[in-house]
Amino acid sequence: MAIHNDLGKNGEEAATRFLTEKGYRILHRNWRSGKKELDIVAEYQGELVVIEVKTRRNNQYGNPEDAVNGRKIRHIVSSADAYIKMYAIDLPIRFDIITLIGQEYPFQIEHIESAFYPPIW
Repeated sequence: MAIHNDLGKNGEEAATRFLTEKGYRILHRNWRSGKKELDIVAEYQGELVVIEVKTRRNNQYGNPEDAVNGRKIRHIVSSADAYIKMYAIDLPIRFDIITLIGQEYPFQIEHIESAFYPPIW
């Protein structure tokens, strides 16, 4: 496995630990259905929370959350829609981003709640 894949995996592990410590109940990690994929799906205070995780060694080329552009948002929302239908979930939904900067644990973590809203198509 490439080093950048290890960094991403370690970042997702740290993000999951971070969320669990804050009281989030993790429902799925790296959920996939065909080409649809969600990093972390959790439940927190009666909401379904879809979390996109972005891990970077540093912010030399910009902030990690900047990688969550319009195209990525549409993909996440479409994947979340498939997830909700598959599991017949009837909860309000929120889309968060967790950014991690560093090369290993402990990372510099930022949790951006309600980072974006589903676009109107």
